[in-house]
This record gives sequence, C-alpha cells and structure tokens, in this order.
Amino acid sequence: MKHMAKYLGLNIILIALDQITKYIAKSNLMGTDGVSLIKGVFKLQYLENRGAAFGMLQNQLAILIPVTLLIFLGIVYIYHKIPDSKRFLPIQYICIFISAGAIGNLIDRIVNNYVVDFLYFELINFPIFNLADCYVTVSAVLLLLLGFFYYKDEDFDFLKKDKGNKA
Repeated sequence: MKHMAKYLGLNIILIALDQITKYIAKSNLMGTDGVSLIKGVFKLQYLENRGAAFGMLQNQLAILIPVTLLIFLGIVYIYHKIPDSKRFLPIQYICIFISAGAIGNLIDRIVNNYVVDFLYFELINFPIFNLADCYVTVSAVLLLLLGFFYYKDEDFDFLKKDKGNKA
C-alpha cells in the first residue's frame, strides 16, 4: 500500500507542476513572439500541439486518447508488480515520471483538444515541447540505459505471469 501511495502522491505533484507551467505559458506567452531566455539558444514560445510527439498524428484525438490510457494502465500494472526494494527504485521513479507525463498531456487533450507546448531550443530548431514531454523522454532514455548497463534479464522476472508457485 505504501508503494502505491508513493506512486499516487508523486504523480499528483508532477502532474500539478506540468499543468501549472502550461497555465503560466498559456497566460503569458499566447499571442506573443515568446520570451528569449538565452538569445538564439533557448526560448519560451507558446504552441498548441494537436498531435503527438514531433507533430505526428495531428487532430487524431480518437487515437491519441485511448493509446495514452493504455500506456498509462500498462505503467500502473508494471509499477504494481515492481518489487519494493532499493534495486528497483530507479524503475519505480521512471514509471512515476512516464505516467505523470502521459496524464499531463492527456489532461490537455481532453480539456483543450490540444497540448500546450512552450519550451523551444532555437539553436537546433528542436520541436517545441513541455514538462510532461521531458518526464517521458528523459525517463525512456534512463530506462534504456538501465536496461543495457544495470539490470540483467532475470531482474525482470517480476513481469512474468505468476504460475501459482507461491510458497
């Protein structure tokens, strides 16, 4: 129970932070040319993203909402199965951040029919993104690195179906 309370509590905090930053961006950046924080490098610029990552699946809410919900449910299932031990703490936090990112953007899609993006790396003309996107992207990269360099295949046995062999 403590395991799931941590999951829920941290998700609420991360989702709130994402939604607050989007509200601030919408309130202060909409209708402007943005605010340059580091001239020619990084800028806050409002964008309404009606698709998924990198603008794919524009105006496809009928696909994006169910897929997001399925991903979220999958993450909740995995989190519930993760052993509550120090070794698996990184995966616990990765699940928390990925689900918070998914729900943060899902809230935007349901409420606005678009996702509010506002972080823009001008220097490399990287697509504009938001905090929820950061949660998901950084977590996915960390999960890959952990999978390659930290965990072994048998560490993921907790994901296998329980065959009733409990003592």
